[in-house]
Amino acid sequence: MDSEPANLISEQDLDSAEYRRQSAARLLKAWETPRGWRYWSAVNNSEVGMWYTVASFCFFLFGGVLALLMRIQLAVPGNTFLTADQYNQIFTMHGSVMMFLFAVPIFEAFSIMILPEMLGARDLPFPRLSAYGFYSFVIGGIFVCGSLFFDAAPKGGWFMYPPLTSSFQDDIGADIWLLGLTFIEIASIAAAIELIVGVLKCRPPGMRINLIPLYCWYILVVAGMILFAFPPLIAGDILLEMERAFDWPFFDPQRGGDPLLWQHLFWIFGHPEVYIVFLPSVALMAMMVPTFAKTPMVGYSWVVLSAVGTGFLSFGLWVHHMFTTGLPGISIGIFSAASQAVAIPTGVQLFCFLATFTAGTVKRSVCLHFIFAGLATFIIGGLTGVMVAVAPFDFQAHDTFFIVGHLHYVLIGGTIFPIMAGFYYFFPLVKGKQLSERIGRIVFWLVLIGFNITFFPMHITGLLGMPRRVFTYPADMGFDTLNLISSLGSMILAAGFVLFLYDVVRPRTKQPLSERNPWQAGTLEWLAQMPDQPWGVRTIPIIESRYPLWEQPNFVRDVDEGRFYLPDAVEGKRETLVTTVIDAEPLQCLRVGGPTFLTFFAALFTGGFFIFATYHWWLAAIVSGLIAIGVMLTWVWTGTAEIPEKERKDVGLGLSLPLYISGPNAVGWWAMFITMTADITAFVSLVFGYFFYWTIHEDFPPQPLQGPGVFWPVTGMVLLLIAYGLTLLSRYWNRSGQVSAFYLSLTLAAVVSLAGACALLAGPWLTGLDPTTHVYPAIVWVLTGWTVLHVILGVIMQLYCLARRAAGKMTNQWDADIVNVSLYWHFLALTVVMTVGVIAGFPSVS
Repeated sequence: MDSEPANLISEQDLDSAEYRRQSAARLLKAWETPRGWRYWSAVNNSEVGMWYTVASFCFFLFGGVLALLMRIQLAVPGNTFLTADQYNQIFTMHGSVMMFLFAVPIFEAFSIMILPEMLGARDLPFPRLSAYGFYSFVIGGIFVCGSLFFDAAPKGGWFMYPPLTSSFQDDIGADIWLLGLTFIEIASIAAAIELIVGVLKCRPPGMRINLIPLYCWYILVVAGMILFAFPPLIAGDILLEMERAFDWPFFDPQRGGDPLLWQHLFWIFGHPEVYIVFLPSVALMAMMVPTFAKTPMVGYSWVVLSAVGTGFLSFGLWVHHMFTTGLPGISIGIFSAASQAVAIPTGVQLFCFLATFTAGTVKRSVCLHFIFAGLATFIIGGLTGVMVAVAPFDFQAHDTFFIVGHLHYVLIGGTIFPIMAGFYYFFPLVKGKQLSERIGRIVFWLVLIGFNITFFPMHITGLLGMPRRVFTYPADMGFDTLNLISSLGSMILAAGFVLFLYDVVRPRTKQPLSERNPWQAGTLEWLAQMPDQPWGVRTIPIIESRYPLWEQPNFVRDVDEGRFYLPDAVEGKRETLVTTVIDAEPLQCLRVGGPTFLTFFAALFTGGFFIFATYHWWLAAIVSGLIAIGVMLTWVWTGTAEIPEKERKDVGLGLSLPLYISGPNAVGWWAMFITMTADITAFVSLVFGYFFYWTIHEDFPPQPLQGPGVFWPVTGMVLLLIAYGLTLLSRYWNRSGQVSAFYLSLTLAAVVSLAGACALLAGPWLTGLDPTTHVYPAIVWVLTGWTVLHVILGVIMQLYCLARRAAGKMTNQWDADIVNVSLYWHFLALTVVMTVGVIAGFPSVS
């Protein structure tokens, strides 16, 4: 094995125009986007991000058409344009599409597309994961939206409250919502993992944590919120689907269940979701405001702290959606105060933006129009939000159209307007040409006027008493004129979006390319050439400032001439730098995966599992799931932890870095850690369900106790902890070169793991716990099943490591696989202890 750096890049090389031309050609070849039918195997962030963005916008237009249908129905009293059933389906799909298929995905899509260039990186660390997430998103979205055309769409509202969606809707619509959107939520979590690791580990040298662009800070906060907000909803989806499919009574009061558990799990997700949607739009403004003010952001640190504070506080507000459910007064008081407190960090961010405008010289643009409109609209929505945070007012307004008006002022003002500003601002990076300022001004006024005519009257309609979630209303109640005005306004709003769509898709063959950095911005993404190249950045720079294009001399020239890191691709590999989390010191030259169709097939068969399960075609679902696992193993086998042909590589400027690292410095370790953090959040949500039932029932667990007992759960725990210890020993013996001991310990660990899983299942099985009789056996079975499923995954990982060692793809030096599997088992051991402690230990002390 070669331990010395090779292909050293000299100053003479860099001064040679011929070398620069040849190195750029090699770099382009390595990052070239596939052509023809293989184009769809691309995994470049630029391609996947663009597909993702286009798909999200298509779903937005679909959701907008559904909104227009609702407004036509509500334009006049007693209208028969839609039946009640059709309205319920359209109403449910409008909310679900806008929240799950547009609002969150559009920010993840845009981030995948733009983040590498903003960070001065070649790509994000797991480009194939991004492609898998995109295909999962599209398959799941088409499945859910397509149900509307077969009169099979969900109709329980985007919140899907049981018992409406459990006891009173026995069609397949709710199953489509639960399983289809769970599939999409997994894609969202996958994207969040990619973005977090990208921001923390793929920054250019010198870009310390206090120098990263504000957009990246917001992405860190929001992606972190996704990790903690989406798992409770997934846990709720599991419980509700188990009740619908197998009659396990989690939400049936007759058998110990409680519908309020769903509301808690849903709104623990649902309220942070508002800020998951809102904060990325603030991030867009945080990038545009300094550019148009021509000065750095005022109060950078305050903006960061406020973003973190907003994200933190957002998890303490979910109960304000449940003020009318009969909660104790002390709870209402605490959550009411927290709901009002979130206005403080939000206000700090807005004042920093205004201060930046005041400190600089403002340049007018359509982007700026949308920013100001977004700020003004969001402030109105925020103030009405403070009103409904006051419990007595909420009691009166909760189920009225006032909430509809408030919600849309927050979401459209805080999200749509900044996103449209972002379209005008970043469009040259995608197409190399600008959108029309003239058309943009018309779009702006149509959207602004149409929006306010549509949604402002709803506040009055609500105060007059019109309930929300109704498909019609009687005449002469005082609602007629206001509803007609809202419907007319929606047409004006729609006209604005149609004109905007025309501007985006119209032919531009005669339009000249945009000048480079057309807005004279100061951040790294504007290094892009027009049209942009697929390599992310020509060479990975050294950063000394928050606005290097403004403040670092000769910066663009040095980047273009390849005078920083990784100016070449001598081996024809796709490479980027991995750096430390805080100080961005170089750690590794990371080789990332190239084009493949494996991600598409992995998503296709994963989707098959969820879709077949929706129709209860269990055999087909199991087969599809097994194929998906097989494809994923092939993907991981062929594309990760590859042993390089040499230990180190010269990356330029006299620096050589390892091509392979394992442990806490590696991106794979971070991905596993973040994935398991989300996973155990979902598990804790299930445990929360157990103790929720305990708090509302005097006899939980019910007496006489018929539980899983102590012997079998404790036996299972002991066996699994032994397996955990053997897995750690195998990692040690692999690293120390004791190959036989490695094989023996890991094989034994797999066998003991399966024995432990069987012992766990024996507890509820041998004691005759029937999950359909009462919520107690049902929740015990769910916790046990969750743990056993993770044990099976752990065994697959152990066998994978055995196979990698046998195939020579893992050695004592190149050991990332067993290191990451050991990390998985840390979390699994914690899960086992918690499960046994709850199902076997808690009944003994309660």
